[in-house]
Amino acid sequence: MTHAIRIHQTGGPEVLRWEAIDVPAPGVGEVLLRQTAVGLNYIDVYFRTGLYAAPTMPFIPGLEGAGVVAAVGPDVTALAVGDRVAYASAPIGAYAEARLMPADRLVKIPDGISDEQAAAMMLQGMTTQYLVRRTYKIQPGDTILVHAAAGGVGLMLCQWAKHLGATVIGTVSSDEKAALAKANGCDYPVIYTREDFQARVLEITNGQKVPVVYDSVGVDTFAKSLDCLAPLGMMVLFGQASGPVPPFELGTLAAKGSLFITRPTLFSYTAKRDDLVTTAQELFEVVGTGVVKIAVNQTYPLAEAAQAQRDLEARKTTGSTVLKV
Repeated sequence: MTHAIRIHQTGGPEVLRWEAIDVPAPGVGEVLLRQTAVGLNYIDVYFRTGLYAAPTMPFIPGLEGAGVVAAVGPDVTALAVGDRVAYASAPIGAYAEARLMPADRLVKIPDGISDEQAAAMMLQGMTTQYLVRRTYKIQPGDTILVHAAAGGVGLMLCQWAKHLGATVIGTVSSDEKAALAKANGCDYPVIYTREDFQARVLEITNGQKVPVVYDSVGVDTFAKSLDCLAPLGMMVLFGQASGPVPPFELGTLAAKGSLFITRPTLFSYTAKRDDLVTTAQELFEVVGTGVVKIAVNQTYPLAEAAQAQRDLEARKTTGSTVLKV
């Protein structure tokens, strides 16, 4: 019997239920995937709470996983039974022992990268790729600000940005997380629970501020982040762990130096198959060569997804978290 985590109504972690499901044979363009690992991400919380609307109710959450192709449907030629594959995309439904996936949303996992690593890095790693290579293309000599620097994306972003020649300022909540961020390329960890990160940015940059802020925190950091940007700087708001940013007067961007702001998503950046493959291949390359190390610092059985989400929301986790199938 195949099992999955299902949500029948939005709410707290207690709405995550471990239930038996039926998985049909793959249709045209689909594969049946026997999953081995599932990635835990904050977007899963957004769907659970109803901040993001699920396509159906009840639904199986999750957008990232890895496993082995168990069967292929008609017109699938690029994949075969036994291939190790990974994904980070719609349709929602990753919190399951087995599932159907569109073949064109899957990428093969290269030798040397485990299923657990792949499940931990696809969403966060491909997010990091587009953030540093496309949304704002980091140049040698840039000084950047990264919020939640000890989180999954944060640790990858610090490493990748450092490799690209940037000086990295990162905010964290504790001494332990500061040490972790520093060990992963963050030059200046700032403990925001006792330091004013805006003042520290001004101090570190000698008043010049930064050309880009990468912010996955949202409402708690947004206003001060704008004041960390140099004229023509870019605010990259790619998450909202502390809550959504309320509407604000766009004239503020002019007053603070003709600033740019963007709210990017991985799904836009990888909507085309070619972009998905290119993004994944560059990620696999930097991980395979050791430029970016994937820190799977927590694992939970898939059936204990509720506890995993509690710990994520309580900021008890660092790096990446994997739900093992």
